[in-house]
Order: sequence, then structure tokens, then C-alpha cells
Amino acid sequence: MDRVYEMPEEPNVDPISSLEEDVIRGANPRFTFPFGILFSTFLYCGEAASALYMVRIYRKNSETYWMAYTFSFFMFSSIMVQLTLIFVHRDLAKDKPLSLFMHLILLGPVIRCLEAMIKYLTLLKKEGQEEPYVSLTRKKMLINGEEVLIEWEVGHSIRTLAMHRNAYKRMSQIQAFLGSVPQLTYQLYVTLISAEVPLGRVVLMVFSLISVTYGATLCNMLAIQIKYDEYKIRLGPLEVLCITIWRTLEITSRLLILVLFSATLKLKAVPFLLLNFLIILFEPWVKFWRSGAQMPNNIEKNFSQVGTLVVLISITVLYAGINFSCWSALQLKLADRDLVEKGQNWGHMGLHYSVRLVENVIMVLVFKFFGVKVLLNYCHSLIALQLIIAYLISIGFMLLFFQYLHPLRSLFTHNIVDYLHCVCCHRHPRGRVENLEPSFDAEARQSVV
Repeated sequence: MDRVYEMPEEPNVDPISSLEEDVIRGANPRFTFPFGILFSTFLYCGEAASALYMVRIYRKNSETYWMAYTFSFFMFSSIMVQLTLIFVHRDLAKDKPLSLFMHLILLGPVIRCLEAMIKYLTLLKKEGQEEPYVSLTRKKMLINGEEVLIEWEVGHSIRTLAMHRNAYKRMSQIQAFLGSVPQLTYQLYVTLISAEVPLGRVVLMVFSLISVTYGATLCNMLAIQIKYDEYKIRLGPLEVLCITIWRTLEITSRLLILVLFSATLKLKAVPFLLLNFLIILFEPWVKFWRSGAQMPNNIEKNFSQVGTLVVLISITVLYAGINFSCWSALQLKLADRDLVEKGQNWGHMGLHYSVRLVENVIMVLVFKFFGVKVLLNYCHSLIALQLIIAYLISIGFMLLFFQYLHPLRSLFTHNIVDYLHCVCCHRHPRGRVENLEPSFDAEARQSVV
């Protein structure tokens, strides 16, 4: 479980409270109202209710295909959400018949939200009292440019509430990229070819868009936490705003381009899109097989080889779903113990955005030259230009975040400007090595705890 807790804005550094050399006793973590859990539950219930309403409307209008696809996207994401919550909370090894029953009827997020609220109210009632069961947690922090190791006590109740938060973060990503993305894409496609915009479909698309944006924003935050697990990370409002704008523009422009491309070629677009998805899906497995490594056995100690394989397949499906619509911010590495590449791989990011930009330009050109007049009173050239500009602006916000707003950008051995110099200017590497010697020394110091 990720060790992510709420801490005061500035840790109370007291020389007297030092436990040992280079270790500082920090203030006890604070618990806050679980807004994220409530918001994720609201999105899940809202999207589910609006999807079921549209299924009823499609059935009433004898639109069988639209009904089947809408219901399939809803069911697949809902089942994956239930399995995610069960896996994170390890319910199969516990005697919780009510929770399992609620998951069975696809209302697991609701009962989990109630459990989290009850835990929060219990903590609120016992505020100021010492818990009998505590554990020590250590994290490194950057304070005024200096790296310090802070240790603080975490009570059992706060740890349980943190587990609920982490479970809902993962649930939001599952819902966003395995449910909301295909649902939003399909409903946009139906709206485009039918030239009708009923209120129920608008509500469903709004819930899906919010879910996708929220899931993509969480994807960035979780990626930072996973890559820098030993650090306590704090994102300010400006950083979150930059990530939100970046992800909103990236996803909306990408999905609209996919919809226009699909509306232009109809069934002829399916092989292209399917091949695109399969390449992303099998890329981590090809690298794993070529490495000759053994299958990781540290995912869950009670899992058999079959269970581990099922989990890895689910992770790769989610990874492919994320990369199909936006950048995952992580590179999956099945041969590694942590399953992800923890280094800051600028090459992987640059390759992803270069390939996606070329794909988007090709699909937009297909729409411009071969598309029927699907949008009345709108110029196809203007639509194509606006979508490409929106995608380029999203890349600009991404570069802005990594260059100036990343919370741990001082740990980068290379930044965006360095990478662009290497790619665009082809400078001799000898000069780069001389300039980067202090960074390697700093990195060696950071690896010592």
C-alpha cells in the first residue's frame, strides 16, 4: 500500500526530537475530510445512472446496437471497479458478506464510501486521543532545497483511511480509462451520426468527461508518488491546475479526432484503431519475453501463478487503455520488481507524443478530405486546425509542468531543456557530461537513507 498521508504544511523540525543522525521527528499526520472518496463515488453513481437511463431510451426506440454498446461499456468498467476495490482491500481473505454482496450488485463503491465516512467520523470523535496501535513511517522531503529524512507516527485508523483513499484513486483510473473513455467516445459518435443531442446523452457525456479528466489528473499524481516513493510529495493548486488543463486538452482533442475519424471511415476505421490498441497492449509483454526474466512473484503473497498472470494482464489492459487516449506518465516494465520504470524517461515521453501527434494529424487529414458533411455550418478545415492546436497546447502545458512546476524537478539529472538540446542541437555529449557531474553526485547522496 502506498504510504500517503496528510501532513502539516511545514513539518515541525525540532533538534531535540531527532531520533538519530539525519532523522528528524515530524509532527503527527492530520486527517482531512475524504472529499476525493465522495467525489469518486458521485462520479461512479452518476455515470452508472445516466448510462442505464440511456440504455432504457435506446431500448424503447429499438436502437439495439446503441443499447448493447452503451450497456457493455457500463458493465465492463463496473465489474473492473468492483474487482479493484476487492483486491486493494483484500476482502477475499476476510469475512465480510455485506461488502461482497454490495460488490456483487455493483454497489461496492457506495458501501466503501460509507465505511470511509464512518472511519472519518470516528477519528473526528477521538481527535486528540492517542491511539494504542501506531507505526513509524519515514519519508524524505525537500525543505528549502535541502533533503531531510522525517519520521512520524501513523495510527491504525489513519492508515485505514489512507487505504480507502488509495483504493478510490485506483478505482477512479479504472472507471475513467476502461469505462468513461469508450463510453464518451461512443456517445460522441452516436451524436455525430444521428445529429440529435437528447438531454440524457448530454448528462452521460458530461459525467464521462469529468471522470476521464479526474482519472487522468490522478494518473499523474500517482505516477509521481510511485516513482518517488521514498519522498513526501505535496502538489499545490497551481501544479494541479496545470495538470488539469494539460490533461483536459489532451484527452478531449484526442477523443474528438478519434470520433471524427471513425465517423468518416465507419467500419474501415476499426482495423486501424484495433491495431493501435494491440500494439500498446503487447509492447510490455514483448519486452518482458525478450528480457528472459521470470514472472514477478511479489504482487501478492497469497497469489498463485495464475492469479499473478491475471493481475498482470489487468494492469496491461489498463496501461493500454490509458496510453490509447493520453500519456500514462509511467512506463510499464513487467521484468522489474516494481512493474514500472522509475527513472524519468524523457525518450519514452517524447516518442509517445511524437507518434500521437502524427496519428492525430493523419486522422484529421482523413476527416478533412474524405469526411462527409457531418457538422452543418462548420468548416472542416477550421475544425481540423482547432483540434491540432488544442493538442499542441496540451503538450505546451505538459512541458511547462515538467520544466517549472514538478514538485521534485530538482532531482532530475536532465530536464526538458536538456533533452530538447540533445535532440534538436545534437551537441557533443562530452560537454554534457561535464555539466552533469554535480547532478550525479547529488543523485548518489539522495540514494543514501
